[in-house]
Amino acid sequence: MTMRAAVLDAPGRLEVREVPTPEPVAGQVLVEVAACAVCRTDLHIIDGELARPNLPLILGHQAVGTISAVGDGVVDRRPGDLVGVPWLGWADGTCAFCTSGRENLCPNARFTGYDLAGGDADFIVADARFCLPVPPAFEPVAAAPFLCAGAIGYRAKRLAGDVERLGLYGFGNAARLVTQIARFEGRTVFAFTRPGDTETQRLALERGCTWAGDSTEPPPEPLDAAIVFAAAGELVPLALAAVAPGGSVVCAEIHMSDIPSFRYELLWGERVLRSVANLTRRDGEELLELAARIPLAATTRTFPLERAAEAFEAARSVSDATPVIVPG
Repeated sequence: MTMRAAVLDAPGRLEVREVPTPEPVAGQVLVEVAACAVCRTDLHIIDGELARPNLPLILGHQAVGTISAVGDGVVDRRPGDLVGVPWLGWADGTCAFCTSGRENLCPNARFTGYDLAGGDADFIVADARFCLPVPPAFEPVAAAPFLCAGAIGYRAKRLAGDVERLGLYGFGNAARLVTQIARFEGRTVFAFTRPGDTETQRLALERGCTWAGDSTEPPPEPLDAAIVFAAAGELVPLALAAVAPGGSVVCAEIHMSDIPSFRYELLWGERVLRSVANLTRRDGEELLELAARIPLAATTRTFPLERAAEAFEAARSVSDATPVIVPG
């Protein structure tokens, strides 16, 4: 049997075509995909900015669907379960990182839509242990953006610390979800956009930010922490300058342009500069549970699988809507 899939053959060469339908082996589940949200990481892969995608590759790592079959040995998932298949698709479980709660740093990890076939297809096979149960409060299209933008944003916010004044550099999908979480927790959010992007600044204020302005401007008061969601390394010194002594700057992108040199005094004062790498199953589970309590919401725009290339191009534009590919 065959299925349709969005396949990347080489950087910039994407085609929707028929491919063999996968079958689950021991420990795996077969998921009939209902929705797969587009992420900026997909664009980095398409553009050849990440070094080692397993080409030809079925893209997509924010897939939500219903389990249609299970392989031998699967006991905690059954046909009919609604699950999400996130970026982290497998980790060895034995290395020093996995055994200390840091499976996101496993040197042998495999990632969905990068090392493993992704969810921009009619079906996807996944390790049952790494599938995330989707709360019944969410339809597949609504839940799909939570699996990477939401979970990575959640992890970045957690690593930024329990702070009152949080700055967000870049106000795309992840930042919009983090704003909802931060406001739910009673935090004050400051949004930084491209200079002159008054439309996104207006959107940030509508979404609950206290202040929104150009990334080159200082905030009206010092920040306790900042998260850099844009892939622009030149924002890092600006963010360091905006945080108070003892504050943190968290870089949340998987790929970023070079960070320019900066004066040590920007880091001095016990400021912390760190990155976020991937996510753990715990991150995804906690985010989905929190999403149901808030409730978290992402604005989406759906595309049929045949128009996958159009969905990826839409993700390059500044828009309030997350592109979601719907195979059905």
